[in-house]
Amino acid sequence: MFAYLTKRLIALCLSLAIASLVIFLVVEVAPGDPASYMLGINAQPDTIAALRSELGLDVPKHQRYLNWVGGMLVGDFGTSYTYRSPVSDMVADRLWISLPLAIMALCLSTIIAIPAGVLAASRRGKMADAGVMTATQLGVAIPNFWFAMLLVALFAIKLRWFPSGGFPGWDNPVKALIALTLPAVALALPQAAILTRVMRSSLIDILGEDFMRTARAKGLTRRQALWRHGLRNALIPVLTIIGLQFSFLLAGAIIIEQVFYLPGLGRLVFQSISQRDLIVVESVVMLLVFAVITVNFIVDLTYALADPRLRRSA
Repeated sequence: MFAYLTKRLIALCLSLAIASLVIFLVVEVAPGDPASYMLGINAQPDTIAALRSELGLDVPKHQRYLNWVGGMLVGDFGTSYTYRSPVSDMVADRLWISLPLAIMALCLSTIIAIPAGVLAASRRGKMADAGVMTATQLGVAIPNFWFAMLLVALFAIKLRWFPSGGFPGWDNPVKALIALTLPAVALALPQAAILTRVMRSSLIDILGEDFMRTARAKGLTRRQALWRHGLRNALIPVLTIIGLQFSFLLAGAIIIEQVFYLPGLGRLVFQSISQRDLIVVESVVMLLVFAVITVNFIVDLTYALADPRLRRSA
């Protein structure tokens, strides 16, 4: 287990190093100059040069990269060009919106998908299976932003059960959770459809294995064999999808945050790109990449817990 953990930690560090270099290069080669954007088209060259010097944009690119990486290692993400405030404070304010939203959406999708996938696999070819597969097909086909607008029209405008947008803050946790409910549902249902199909396919494959027939031959009922032996072995590909989904929900909720006017990380990245606030874009994207790689690392550890063969091979 120690060798397996060491290999995964080395892979994590290498992935972060490569990702930081790629993010910096991609953002830096994008057209547009932050100083020119901030001062407008009528700005004088000497004024632009002075602002570039103030922002640290006149430093060679390799030195800016080293300064940026070194600052992140000690928790300093730099200062926003546009807002002139620490990027770490901006990220912290918005992380407490995007992170609970992603966790709520992931919990909802998992709670829906695993029982639905087990039901469809255990009733393969029957009405229950057909009904679950039809629902998942609709969930995959419908865009989440369109589904979000339907939720707003029904539950916010017509029934008035939930707010249509905005975030009241965590001073009142109940109101905050209520404000995140519709966005979480809009994010969760399409992901639940994907996870259900993966759960069904994986469990169907497991049900045909020899060890499942052996479990039945030893006297276990179909339900006991399914839940004791089948589900655990079928969870390995499902864990992969859950890890990828969390990364997507944390980093890819830009449209949903725009629909519900949530000041989260996705909306911050969108605004920073439009304002050419390079340091914010680089730092937030790097933070999201770190979250993705870390989640995948945790998924690898759960693999080892779920499948002892990985520990022995390592």
